[in-house]
Amino acid sequence: MVYRYNVLIWFLCTSICAYAQVDKVVFENSPRQLTIADYDKLITHYRYFIPDSAVYFVTKAIALAKHNKDSNGLAAMLNQQGMIKDNSGQFEESRQNYLTALALYSNTHNQKGIATETIRLGVVEMRSGNYDKATRYFLESLKVSELSSNRFGKMEALETIATVYSAQRKFDVALRYLDQAKAIDRSLPFSNLSLNILNEYGRVYGEMGEFDKAKANFEEGISKSNVPQYMGLNISMTNNLASVYSKQGFKAQSIKLQLSALANARRIKNYLREIVTLNGLAESYGKDDPQKALFYLKQAFALVNTQGSHAQKQAIDLLGHMADMYLELGNYSQAYLMKNQEYAIADKYFYQGTAKQIASLQMQYELDKSKAKVKELNFQNAQQRLESKVFIYIIVGVVVLLAIGGLFYNRTRRLNALLNKANTSLQETNSVKDKLFSVLAHDLRSPFVTIISLLSLINDDDDMPAADRKELIDMVSVTSTASLDILTNLLKWGEMQIKGIRLNTIDLNPTELIERNIAMLSASAGMKGIRLKNLVNPDILVTSDSDHFEFILRNLLSNAIKFTNEGGDIIVSSLIDRVNHEARFIVTDNGVGIEMGKAAQIFEMSNISSNGTKEEKGTSLGLLLCKEFIEANKGKIWVESEMGVGSRFIFSLKLSSTKQLKKPPYPNLEKTSSPLS
Repeated sequence: MVYRYNVLIWFLCTSICAYAQVDKVVFENSPRQLTIADYDKLITHYRYFIPDSAVYFVTKAIALAKHNKDSNGLAAMLNQQGMIKDNSGQFEESRQNYLTALALYSNTHNQKGIATETIRLGVVEMRSGNYDKATRYFLESLKVSELSSNRFGKMEALETIATVYSAQRKFDVALRYLDQAKAIDRSLPFSNLSLNILNEYGRVYGEMGEFDKAKANFEEGISKSNVPQYMGLNISMTNNLASVYSKQGFKAQSIKLQLSALANARRIKNYLREIVTLNGLAESYGKDDPQKALFYLKQAFALVNTQGSHAQKQAIDLLGHMADMYLELGNYSQAYLMKNQEYAIADKYFYQGTAKQIASLQMQYELDKSKAKVKELNFQNAQQRLESKVFIYIIVGVVVLLAIGGLFYNRTRRLNALLNKANTSLQETNSVKDKLFSVLAHDLRSPFVTIISLLSLINDDDDMPAADRKELIDMVSVTSTASLDILTNLLKWGEMQIKGIRLNTIDLNPTELIERNIAMLSASAGMKGIRLKNLVNPDILVTSDSDHFEFILRNLLSNAIKFTNEGGDIIVSSLIDRVNHEARFIVTDNGVGIEMGKAAQIFEMSNISSNGTKEEKGTSLGLLLCKEFIEANKGKIWVESEMGVGSRFIFSLKLSSTKQLKKPPYPNLEKTSSPLS
C-alpha cells in the first residue's frame, strides 16, 4: 500500500513538472506576446508547486516590464518575486523587493499597489517579531484602502491587524478586527483572504481554549483550500487543526493530519511550511518516542542546511531539540556533539551581527574624523584668502589697511573658535573610541579564557562522567551568555555615544513589559532560589520609549539577581506622584547592599563593576545606560541602599496626559516605605 502511494505521488510530481516544462515551451513559442497579466497568472499558479518555474516566469516578466517601461507591471513582478523569496525564508531579500515595488507604485500614484506592498512589508516585520512596526504598516495600508474605497485592500488590512494582535495574545482586539474583515468578505468573491480569515479565527479560538469553534473554522478552511493555488494555506490550516487535536489529547489524529500536511508541503516544495510541519511532528512524538522525534528533526535539519546562511537561527533551534532527544535516549555523546554544533553556529551567527555593529561604530568614528579634517582645511583656505585680500588692501592705503586688519582679526578669531570646537569634538570622539575598545579588551578577555579552559577540560577528559560533563557545558553556556550580554551593552553604549540616543516615545502601559521581563529572568533567578514579584499598579500609563523602559527594567532586575543571595526576594512596585504628574517604579531586593561612598557614583562612567554573589561579572555600563535612557525620557533614577539589608533602585517617568487613570489600589507617595521592610 505504501509502495503504491509513493508511486502515485511520484507520478503526480513528474506530471506536474512535465506540464510546467511544456508550458515554458508553449508560451515561448506562442504566436502572441505574453502580457504582464499572463505572467502574473502563471507565477501565481507555480509559486507553490514548482518554484523554479515561478522564478523563470518572474525573470521573463521583469525583463518585459523594463523593456516596455511599465512601472506598475515591474512593481507587480517584484511583489511576486518577494513572495517567492518569502516562501524560501529569504526575508531580508523579500523586504527589499517590496520596498522597491512600493516606490514604483508611489511614483505612479497606484493606491491599490501601495496598500498591497505596505501589507507585505508589515508581514515581514511581523515574522521578525517587530510587532509595533508591523502594526504601523497595517494601519497605514488600512488608511490608504479606505481613502481609495478599496474594499479588498481594507479587508486584507483588517485581517493582518487581527493577526498581529493575536500574535501578542490580545485575542479580544483580534476578534473585533476579524469580525470587521468577515463582514466585508461576505460582499466580495471568495479569495485567499477568505481562507486567511478562517485560519485566523481558528488560531484565536484555539488559543482561547474554545476548541470546537477552532476546529469548525479550520475544517471549513481546509475543505475550501484543497486546490493548487491555495495549497500553502491548506497546509497551514492542517497543521493548526493538528495543534488543536494535540491540545485535546488526541495525539494519533494530530500526527495523521501533520503527515498529510508534510506530504503537501513537499509536493509544492514549500520550504517554510515543510520545516514547520517537521518540527510539529517532532513535538508530537517528543519524549514519548524520542527516536521518532529525531527522525523528523534530522529531516528538518537537512532541509535547513540547504538554505545556507539564511537559516542559521532555525539550525540553532533544531540542534538544541536534537540534543534534548539524544539525552532522553541516554546517548550523551551524540547530545554533546549536537550541543557543540549548536554553540559553534550560535557563536558564528551572533559574532557576525556584533562584527557589523563594531564596523558601523568604526565607520562613524572615521567619518567624524574626516569631518574635522575638512573643517581644518577649510580654515586654512580661509586664512590664505584673507591674507591675499589684506595684501591688496595694503596697497590701496593705510585706512583701508586698518579696516581690513580689524576684519581679519575678527574673522580669524571666529575661525579659530570653530577649529578649537572641531578639535574638541574630535578629542571627545577619540575618548569614546578609546574607552569602548579598552572595555572590550579587558572585560571580554576573561570570559573567553574561561570558556576556552572549560572546553579544553571537556575535550581532554573522555572518561568524564556525564553529570560532570553536563555541569561543565552548562558553565560554558552561562559564561557565553554573560559575555554576549556584556558585548551587547558595550555596543549599545558605544553606538549611543557616537550616534546619540534615538527616542520613540509613546503612551505606554508597562504591565506587559514588566511581566515579560520577569518571565525572561525567572530562570536565572530560579537558579539562586530568588523569588520575583510584580506589585506594579496595572492602571499606570506613562509617556516613554518602550525599548528604553524594557532595557532599564531588565538591567535593574538582572543587577538585583546578581547581588541577592540565594533564597532572596526581589519586588517591582510603583508609586504615583500626582503633584509632579509622574510615576515611580521601584526595584527592591534584600541583597548585599551598596557602600554609601560607592552609591554616589554608581551611575557614572568611573564606576567599577563588582562581582555578584555567585561571582557573576559585568561591565558597569548597564546602569550608565539606564541613567542616560531615563534622562532622555525626561525622568530621573536614583538608589537607596544599606549594607547587608538591600537596595531600592527608583526611576520616575511622566504620566500620560491622554487618558484618565483609575484610582490605584497601591500606596501613594505619602507611603514610601520599602515593600521588604
